Amino acid sequence: MIVRPEPDRDSRPWWEAVRRHELTVQQCADCGRLRFPARAICNACRSRASTWTPVSGRGRVYSWIVNHQRFAPSMTEPITILAVRLDEGDDLLMYGNLTEPAEVHDGLAVEAVFTDHDDETLINWRPVRDRG
Repeated sequence: MIVRPEPDRDSRPWWEAVRRHELTVQQCADCGRLRFPARAICNACRSRASTWTPVSGRGRVYSWIVNHQRFAPSMTEPITILAVRLDEGDDLLMYGNLTEPAEVHDGLAVEAVFTDHDDETLINWRPVRDRG
C-alpha cells in the first residue's frame, strides 16, 4: 500500500501526468510564471488561467529527514525523504524518497524517478553523479 495525498481539483492533472511518467508543473497562462504545488491562482499576477508544462526532473536537495519509523507496510527502514528545489525555479519544491544510498547534503544534485506500486505512481529521487 502506498501512502500519497488524495488528488484534488488543482492537483489531479499533476497526478495523472505522474501516472504517465511525465513530470510537469503549472505555468500561468498570463505571466508565464511556473508554480508547484498546484494552486488555482497565480501568486505573481493573480490569474486563474494556467497550463501544465514539462520540467527536467532535475534539482538539488534543499532539506531532508531520515525516518526510522515504519508507518506503512511497504516501507523499509530507514527512509530518507527529500525536499528538492527543481532546476526550473527556486520556489518549485517537490518531495519524495531517496531511492539509492548516498551521503545527503544541502545542494546534492538529484533527478526524479517514477516508482510504480500497483495502481499508484510516485516521484522519488536519485543522486546525479555527473553534475557539479
